[in-house]
Amino acid sequence: MSLLVSFLDAQLMIGGIPILWREIIGNVFGLAAAIGGMRRVVWAWPVGIVGNLTLLTVFLGGVFHTPQDIDLYGQAGRQVMFLAVGVYGWWRWSRDKRLNAALPGEVRAVAVRPHWATGRQRAGLVVGMLVGTLVFGWIFSELGSWGPWADAWIFTGSVLATYGMARGWTEFWLLWIAVDIVGVPLLLRAGYYPSAALYLVYGAFVVWGFVVWWRVDLAERGDEAGRVDPDAAEQDVARVAGSGADGPGRVGQQVTASGSAR
Repeated sequence: MSLLVSFLDAQLMIGGIPILWREIIGNVFGLAAAIGGMRRVVWAWPVGIVGNLTLLTVFLGGVFHTPQDIDLYGQAGRQVMFLAVGVYGWWRWSRDKRLNAALPGEVRAVAVRPHWATGRQRAGLVVGMLVGTLVFGWIFSELGSWGPWADAWIFTGSVLATYGMARGWTEFWLLWIAVDIVGVPLLLRAGYYPSAALYLVYGAFVVWGFVVWWRVDLAERGDEAGRVDPDAAEQDVARVAGSGADGPGRVGQQVTASGSAR
């Protein structure tokens, strides 16, 4: 128990400002999880869960007696949300990786295949972002959260971005950019400097991650377009050979055309 208390109380002084070690450690785990997400590996989810548990104690400043002594209920609430969605994402990516093991090429090694959301799904993200900000902004205001409306925007965007990551939607990186734009000023004003610094790092990182996922999506679409389905080609051979009317030369032309179309 004393070891846990020592961890919760451990501080680092930077420029006369007390910084909690658990805020630094939690954000390091968060950055590691983001890197894992960009690389599409399953371990990104459990690593992120450890960071979420750590940061939950940081943003409930009034409960855990942080130097800021400020409760950011949106920031704390999103850590709880990350835990729930993290379990879902861990399960989904583990399942998808097992399914991908049956596919050819490099796809076998990854847990998710990036793709764009449909028009209806994108509309759902936009509506969810607006409605969620209004609803949670009111809730956080009633709870007395510090900076409730910015906190609500960050919370809602984080929920949707994490869900989008679990589904493999490339747009989830863009949602994180929207979160970072509001998150950096909020955390700086609240005195959570390591978290604000990490948001700045995230800002550059998510642009990189977006480009990486976009390129992977384009590459995999190209591979699928040029890949011949052996089962379909075999069926073409059997069907055309069974007709026997056009002769072997015609059979070869039809099979070649069928394979190139796929």
